[in-house]
Amino acid sequence: MKLPLFPLKSVFFPGETVPLHIFEDRYKQLINDCRKEALTFGIPVYINNSISYGTEVQLVEVVNTYETGEMDVVCVARQIFKVLSFEKQLEGKLYAGGEVEFLEIENNADEALREEVLQKVENLYDIMDVPFTKISPKQFNSYSLAHKMGLSFEQEYKLLLMAKETDRLNFIKDHLDATANVLNEVNRTKGVIEMNGHFKNFDPLDFQDFKL
Repeated sequence: MKLPLFPLKSVFFPGETVPLHIFEDRYKQLINDCRKEALTFGIPVYINNSISYGTEVQLVEVVNTYETGEMDVVCVARQIFKVLSFEKQLEGKLYAGGEVEFLEIENNADEALREEVLQKVENLYDIMDVPFTKISPKQFNSYSLAHKMGLSFEQEYKLLLMAKETDRLNFIKDHLDATANVLNEVNRTKGVIEMNGHFKNFDPLDFQDFKL
């Protein structure tokens, strides 16, 4: 399938809202074509100086249009694809495009694993003392909070390429465990540092049990 392509150094997951500020002429043309022809377009992830995978998005709303022709738009991310070919300009257009192949994504996972990962997300927010808006385990999946658990850009990209929900949840679980361990150690170290310089009560040692 051929899609218009809008490469960005960002990862978007299926189902998420994608707000974009459009200011280049080629992408103004793309958005206007999407409005007229109900097109979808792809956002390939620009990483390691290349584009290989990305997410198809659909225009939902043009929120603002400025005198310059710039626009604020809201899209929704849909399917993940692999880029098969890339053209800097589609025929008769200013914007790029290319052939893509959509990936088969599996969204089923054990309910207990889903609940465990969600609990670990809550625990992470507790450690950081950051408010967390509770969500139902039934509404939670590996993509739901992917941008809100401290994954690096490279980790987000790795998550995007995982086809199975179980693999994605286990990947997030490992990340949350490692992050929680680091934060707990940081908090412990902070506590030790804060104790330095304070008067302390030391229990006197009983020398009777000492041996040289």
